[in-house]
Amino acid sequence: MPALTPSSPPSTFSSSPPATPAISRPSKRPFSEVTSPSSEDRPSPLFPLAKRSKLSAKLSSTVKAKSSSNTKNGAPKPSQQKLTQLHFNIDQSILRTCPICDLSYTKGASGDEALHRTHCAKVQQGMEWGREEEKDRIRNGENVVTDVVTDVKLRGRKKKGRVICFSADIDGKIGAKLSIILQTVNTALSSSELSPAALQCSKGYLFLIPHDTMPNRERIAGCVIAQRITTAMAVVPPSVQGCLFTSTDLSNDLSLPSTTPTSSATPRPVAVGSDSNIFCDPTPLPTPMGISRMFVYSAYRRLGIAQALLDTAAATFIHGCPLDPLKGQVAFSQPTGTGQAVMEKWGKGAVRVFEDDD
Repeated sequence: MPALTPSSPPSTFSSSPPATPAISRPSKRPFSEVTSPSSEDRPSPLFPLAKRSKLSAKLSSTVKAKSSSNTKNGAPKPSQQKLTQLHFNIDQSILRTCPICDLSYTKGASGDEALHRTHCAKVQQGMEWGREEEKDRIRNGENVVTDVVTDVKLRGRKKKGRVICFSADIDGKIGAKLSIILQTVNTALSSSELSPAALQCSKGYLFLIPHDTMPNRERIAGCVIAQRITTAMAVVPPSVQGCLFTSTDLSNDLSLPSTTPTSSATPRPVAVGSDSNIFCDPTPLPTPMGISRMFVYSAYRRLGIAQALLDTAAATFIHGCPLDPLKGQVAFSQPTGTGQAVMEKWGKGAVRVFEDDD
């Protein structure tokens, strides 16, 4: 059967909707492409790599400086100083007295202990006398140092010493050495410094012994400063002290009847020194020479050095007029306990006592 042909052309309008065209959607990019953009999309850096490292270093240093300044000016507490416990002893005193140099110092105090070590070394060995001092003794063609006694025998030793003398207000190297010696002596005796007026009317006597290892040098073993004085006080013997104190106390007691005449003519004895049991009659007596300082270093004691210095000073202090301590012509300046023993042994109780300000 033959095919039928339509009588009219097909219409463009139809009752059924047209087919939806396919929409082309972009494919999703992988996560690696999103997180790491390409070089074309990446912004170019403002500074090259070398400049960036320098800038980072500067920024870190600036931050550190600001943080340190803030800690200084801010409220953070400073680190507490570490404290050291020096001593804690209730039963014993912290004050110590060295048996060698007799210096009292505070145990645990660094300043006192350093002073004690220096002073104790000076007291034990003394100072040296060498070529410098021997050259300094000749000034303007004149010898300012006198060799008073030579070949002085020492008790129990084969060595012999000598005694030299010079003015106590001497200058130069000898004067500097004498001032150091007097500083050590004043510290050991707890005495004040001698005034320039006292040094002008004084003589210094040094006892020198040969050095142990150096043949051209000597050791200063002892020192005596003899001073020109006018008056001194007589020492009251211990046997008479009790009688004087009793009679004076009875005469001053107004409650007792005055059956006997008061002893107003006998003055009351006065105590001299703090660590010595010496009482003196305050009546001033004429006395030409006083020993203001006497000291023997601890390594050379009990060798007869103090007696040799005192004998030399009494014999040569006034030219052509030797002094006799047994007649009360020599006085000591407020002696300590050790000085009192030397004074009584040397002067047999006839040596007097004077004050430094005399």
